[in-house]
Amino acid sequence: MSAAVIAIGALSPLGRGEAAFDVATPGRAAEVAIRRDEAMVALGFARPFAARVPDACLSTDAPASVQGDRATHLLFDAASDASRALALVRPGYRAERIGLVMGTSSGGMRTAERFFEERARGGTISAELAHGSTYFAPFANVLRELDLDVVRRAQLVTACAASTWALGLALRWLEAGDVDVAIAGGYDALGPFVAAGFESLRATSAGMPAPFRVGRDGMTLGEGAGVVAMVRADDLRGATPRFFIAGFGASTDAVHITAPDRTGDGLARAARAALADAETHPADVELVSAHGTSTPYNDAMEARAIHTVFGAPGPVVHPFKAQIGHTLGAAGVLETLAAAHALAARVLPAAAGAGQLDDDARVTLLDRAEPAPARESPCALKQSAAFGGANAALVIGTTAARAGRARTRHAVHLRAIAHVRRADAELVARASGAPVDRVARFDELSLLAATAVARLLVAPDVDSERARASLRGGGVIVGHSLATVDINDRFYARVLARGPTSAEPRLFPPTSPNLVPGQLAILFGLTGPSASTCSSLAGAIEAYEVAHDLIAAGDVSSVVVVGLDLEGPASAVLKQAAWGEALSLPDGAVALVMDAEPRGSVCSLPSPSAIAAEQAGHEALVRHLGFDLESCTVGTFLP
Repeated sequence: MSAAVIAIGALSPLGRGEAAFDVATPGRAAEVAIRRDEAMVALGFARPFAARVPDACLSTDAPASVQGDRATHLLFDAASDASRALALVRPGYRAERIGLVMGTSSGGMRTAERFFEERARGGTISAELAHGSTYFAPFANVLRELDLDVVRRAQLVTACAASTWALGLALRWLEAGDVDVAIAGGYDALGPFVAAGFESLRATSAGMPAPFRVGRDGMTLGEGAGVVAMVRADDLRGATPRFFIAGFGASTDAVHITAPDRTGDGLARAARAALADAETHPADVELVSAHGTSTPYNDAMEARAIHTVFGAPGPVVHPFKAQIGHTLGAAGVLETLAAAHALAARVLPAAAGAGQLDDDARVTLLDRAEPAPARESPCALKQSAAFGGANAALVIGTTAARAGRARTRHAVHLRAIAHVRRADAELVARASGAPVDRVARFDELSLLAATAVARLLVAPDVDSERARASLRGGGVIVGHSLATVDINDRFYARVLARGPTSAEPRLFPPTSPNLVPGQLAILFGLTGPSASTCSSLAGAIEAYEVAHDLIAAGDVSSVVVVGLDLEGPASAVLKQAAWGEALSLPDGAVALVMDAEPRGSVCSLPSPSAIAAEQAGHEALVRHLGFDLESCTVGTFLP
């Protein structure tokens, strides 16, 4: 079954509305919004190039709660535009069952930067500042301001693949009949925290990006937001579709936490899964919307993945990041909108960047946009990659002819559960076979999560080798409450004290909540779909829901789910300022194994009210499943 996109809202450095993703003028070279950024120059960045959404594109009448945070403002404007357009083509949609799923890399980081600055000065942290500093603050604020009554909700904090994942999850909700209307997309705002991190990794360009070309030296950051409203293709109710999403696939490299699998195998598996989901032959794809970061290894990897799936020379490739910068959590949706716009206009878009193609990253690029040949049902592939080795892909088209197969729904079973209160590097090493000195160097969240999974495997009456082998190839979803606040505080303290060029490159990757599933994937051979969730303090229950969706849809046969909480100096201050004594988030982690095999107890989705602040933290997931904490401290694994 395909989903029809019937309403759109978007902001990018190119503009607002259709201007944000218009790449469809024949004969035209790619328009580039990347500039030398004076704000970054003033802060002392060594590579001060970026692309910002023009301030003139932002609404001036947005609520005060929205205007105080740039990411929230971007998301609010895109969501408001999509909501107004949806009301015109589907009056009364608010009375239907609505799902809301967004993707982001940094969430409320622009406000969190002020929180870290205030902490460094020893100032007083207000409740408003603390509330706005979480990864889920923009999502929660926009949900409240739009006054939507949702029956499903999720926020994927899956770094650069986040909004591609969000669109795929929205497709699954519609297929399952869980919602009538799915509102999906992604957002991120440009700020010094993230910019200092990528510069410290030497991932940013000293000038203009040139994807797939000789001499490329990195990406430039951008910002933006894109939101679409989706319905089932057979439930249009008179609306005219903008385009269709017919297939979704996801995978994990399980090779390295920040570098891609150089063979391109992981990304190719995600692409093939999306094509199979849509029942689309590779020869029918005329356009690939590339991840296209313009970094040496990523572009070479992606070219290999494209060749693996399509052969040479392959479809035309469009690297939209070279025009609007890497918009992180918004990248997937904005790039999808650009590809869909080109399909509808019957145009093959031009690629930005100059220079000779790299023989190690050879793909088909156009210097100027060209008319596309006539096709009955043109389609495109959107692919994304992210920290932690997460990959995601979508098949998009202009007609519902590529409707995909009718999905067989699978019952979902709980096969194992374990709960731990503290990290144990030796236990992780014993369960995974990794050297203990390597495990001991993990960030504190990854080590705690790995300990919970290890507890599943090293327990009485469990054949550890057999149990570990049964996990390989499965997926992994991690649910956060306050996520990486303490790691972020440590990383940004050095930037505040010494400037952006002093940022510590080893500390930046763990600031991504998606690093945890990446570490687990490498340790335990989890090459299926991977993601992190955080739309509220109930991130653990949200992760359980996403895993349930994937298994029920047949995307993967088993998923490791982890929910975790770990308080440190910064999170303690934030939690006290925002919620006081009303919120309890004890340290610890819970790990589950869920699968489609008929063993163990059948898992059901919680009610919408479970995804709320009163169900905060990993312990809420244990209680939801009917266990008490002590009964699963040893670990239970059903053979």
